[in-house]
Amino acid sequence: MNYKIIGDSCTDLTADLKKDEHIELVPLSIHIDNETIVDDETFDQKEFIRKMEASPNCPKSSCPSPEAYMNAFSEEGDQYVVTLSSSLSGSYNSAELAKKLYLEEHPGRNIAVFDSKAASVAQTLIVMKIKEYIESGHPFEKVVEQINHFIEELNTKFVLESLETLRKNGRLSNLKAIIASALNIKPVMGATKEGTIYKIDQARGINKALKLMATTIVQDVIDPENKILGIAHCNNYERALYIKEEILKLVKFKSVFIADTAGIASLYANEGGIIVAY
Repeated sequence: MNYKIIGDSCTDLTADLKKDEHIELVPLSIHIDNETIVDDETFDQKEFIRKMEASPNCPKSSCPSPEAYMNAFSEEGDQYVVTLSSSLSGSYNSAELAKKLYLEEHPGRNIAVFDSKAASVAQTLIVMKIKEYIESGHPFEKVVEQINHFIEELNTKFVLESLETLRKNGRLSNLKAIIASALNIKPVMGATKEGTIYKIDQARGINKALKLMATTIVQDVIDPENKILGIAHCNNYERALYIKEEILKLVKFKSVFIADTAGIASLYANEGGIIVAY
């Protein structure tokens, strides 16, 4: 079967999906102090975390160029692109421009670009769903229609161990960060349907915050028996297992997968951060 699914590197794939010949990731870049780190297979998560902790500055990211997306397009088969939220990055706009330029040279090709309106394992779920629909025999137009509907129903939530990135990038004042750190307050965050980030609630202590996040899933999950739960962790697999158990005590999903965060998701989540999508 001839098709290709292209994600930007905020798509946190499982080990099996990384081996899939139909899937390719286009890297974003991360700039920390005077260094540029490419978010590809060379990314060293632990070293990156060390550099983030040592720097007084907030790392910045830059999206793939349209040319990078065009180079990823295949000469045969339908093409599907999944990007992180257009509210967080220019990756979606870059992919759309790449599509426009490519179709000028290759008219009549089928290329779809999806704004995940989320990040990390939410993008992974979209990639998995595209693959499922294609391999079930659905034509291009039907896959696009179903994926757009799937994105509308996606939920993404996360708990941060550290508020340092939010403080450094100006989303949280120094005073609030200091108070939250002193009181061991951990926010439970989520993605809006528009793809922006908002605070759902907070708790004192990471385990209480994770349990709180699990209870919020109960409140908005629809038809979990037919859904997959995706969990991403930033350098804390034990914590990912913990939240998996806490969620499954309350909600019975069809299946669950755990992935480690690559560069962009590590930047947002920081060490110990947990992201879930369903």
